[in-house]
Amino acid sequence: MAQEYGWLVCDQGPISVVVTDPGPCPIEALKVVSRRTGLSLWHSKSLIGRLPATILDDVTQEVAEAVVRELHEAGAHAEVREEKRHGPPSTESRSAP
Repeated sequence: MAQEYGWLVCDQGPISVVVTDPGPCPIEALKVVSRRTGLSLWHSKSLIGRLPATILDDVTQEVAEAVVRELHEAGAHAEVREEKRHGPPSTESRSAP
């Protein structure tokens, strides 16, 4: 029962930060990505090289908005995406024995 209650109360799915364009000065965006993810600049560059790139996954709304704001200040284009929540398996689809 507790698990069902959790699904009813929590209406927000996992939040991700996605970079769509590094902007006119990519090194500044790389510095933000490196600082926020803990990756080296080299790994950040390889991540940003495959756009759109999800740099943070399953973070709070506040953290995601702060990172997007930092990326925008660095000239990059980024967005907060809410992943679709896959709820618990439905009991209606099960066939009776």
